[in-house]
Amino acid sequence: MMSKETVPSGYLHRPDYRVELLARTNTMTATLGGRQLAVSDECLLVDEQDHGLVVYFPPQAVNSGLLETVELHTVCPFKGEASYWTLPDSDRPWIAWCYPQPHSQVSRLAGYIAFDQSVVQVTIGAGRYTGVRS
Repeated sequence: MMSKETVPSGYLHRPDYRVELLARTNTMTATLGGRQLAVSDECLLVDEQDHGLVVYFPPQAVNSGLLETVELHTVCPFKGEASYWTLPDSDRPWIAWCYPQPHSQVSRLAGYIAFDQSVVQVTIGAGRYTGVRS
């Protein structure tokens, strides 16, 4: 496994690359096969250049008792090293990932967990109002 120090940041060569972390109050739910994997109204919606939108759940919102760690680590030049999980009875090698120590440009993403949205159904519900209307 690479340490964070050995994973170079892609921002060194592409300072213009865009990874936006958008905090949302919408209640978001991740389900697979009728099992609720996560639910939260404190998710981050990640809008990354060259990728689709991905919902990341705070770690406390994920039903970690359903997930099993897999020995897989990949490196994104703009987010850092990712760790993965699967469902023990799944035919998929992995269904979820996170960046435990992301690059400083996306440090808020640390520990948040995303699901493979081609397999796991992620729904976005109503948001809650947090400001003042005049």
